[in-house]
Amino acid sequence: MAAPQTSVLFVCLGNICRSPMAEGVFRKLSKDSPSISHVDSAGTGAYHTMEPPDYRTMATLKKNGITDYDHGARKIAAEDFNKFDYIFAMDSYNLRDLMRMQQRIDRGKPAGEKTTARVELFGKYGGRTKEEQVEDPYYGGDTGFDDVYEQVVRFSHGFLQSLDRGSPG
Repeated sequence: MAAPQTSVLFVCLGNICRSPMAEGVFRKLSKDSPSISHVDSAGTGAYHTMEPPDYRTMATLKKNGITDYDHGARKIAAEDFNKFDYIFAMDSYNLRDLMRMQQRIDRGKPAGEKTTARVELFGKYGGRTKEEQVEDPYYGGDTGFDDVYEQVVRFSHGFLQSLDRGSPG
């Protein structure tokens, strides 16, 4: 019997820094994993629709051997809450917005029906006792992007290990 496949959506505010970096890293780390079916990223805002990731995101990915990543920013859509198994927020503000959006969508469904995505803070897979936030590096220097890279690598490993154990979340 084949292992169930999992789809993952990473979400930050504008979809040009944190969530595309998480997507690029996760794609690379899960490339050979039969348990991952679909990976994407989006923003809670539509500030940069169809723009490429921030040049510092791309430079950080390239510096770490991820050279084939291509993405156009997009805003999260209602259908994402059924299309993806997991929707990972980068911080508590985006988590709150995603949970509110999911509740609004669920209220519009017939009685007893709900969206299927698990909306979580990606930082819960960091291996530490407390969930971590991925701080927005947009207004800071290049080191902020290196910090985001380190976090999303660690969180990605943690999530993939939890899938391998059969106990995500």
